[in-house]
Amino acid sequence: MRVAIVGLGNIAQKAYLPVISARRDLELIFCTRDRDTLDRLSETYRVEEQALEVGDLPGRKVDAAFVHTSTESHLEVAGQLLRNGIHVYLDKPIAYSFERSQELVELAERSGRILMVGFNRRFAPMYKSLSEVGDRRVILMQKNRPALPDYARRFVFDDFIHVVDTMRFISPGEIKSVRVSSFQKAGLLYHLLLHLEGDGFAAAGLMNRDSGASEEALEVMSPGNKWVVRGLDTTVHYREGGERTTRFGDWDSVLYRRGFTGIVDHFLHCARHGAAPLYSARDALDTHSLCERIVSEAERNGAEAWVPQAS
Repeated sequence: MRVAIVGLGNIAQKAYLPVISARRDLELIFCTRDRDTLDRLSETYRVEEQALEVGDLPGRKVDAAFVHTSTESHLEVAGQLLRNGIHVYLDKPIAYSFERSQELVELAERSGRILMVGFNRRFAPMYKSLSEVGDRRVILMQKNRPALPDYARRFVFDDFIHVVDTMRFISPGEIKSVRVSSFQKAGLLYHLLLHLEGDGFAAAGLMNRDSGASEEALEVMSPGNKWVVRGLDTTVHYREGGERTTRFGDWDSVLYRRGFTGIVDHFLHCARHGAAPLYSARDALDTHSLCERIVSEAERNGAEAWVPQAS
């Protein structure tokens, strides 16, 4: 299968190239406008085919593409690939608004091609195991960073979207109630609390971008049980006054623990066999819809509006 990697920046280099390049069943094409980066990484990963423009790819008989370009360019880049019959894996978010995200999802549906959004936490083994726990009644998640307040739209769509999607993924049923609480100062968003409820369950998600630490934790409770996952790599199960800690093996890679290995393998399997992904682009769009609602609430409460620049 011929696979293009479009955009060779930080996320591609850290999270995707090590996973994709380890496979021996792919013919890779690297694509970026940065000639120095293109030559350097092509040499590092022994990739012979190169392209400077995404418009060069349709004539190369590409089957699937990973798109790691700027969010502002997603509609143009992914749209061009989809219109030319190429399956697309796209970094989150699809776009910085629900409306633009919907445009790309509808294009994928019309083209009959796969559009898979990179919510890697759905494939992180310890988070996935909590999604399979029976009778999940309480879900708590936090993802914090120090000294990074931002405009609400970037705060939510670039970062808090992981919390939103994970809460939706872990929630055991339809979400019927949504509440948002936020703190703004000088037009910037500092922290955000999202509360979701459905029949028999409640979920709360927090992001503080003015915290004393960079951290992520997920808690799930069912009758008589509590699970806590910290940093996506350690699970503590509390039951009947005792606790059991589960950790990965020494040789389990960070990218496997964080779900990148699983999500890459799943996309490539679906692209190769024409199979529907476990999680559709429509499902990803529901996460973007909830993010749009959160941004609107924060901006009504005083966060300054931010309009992304066209790429």
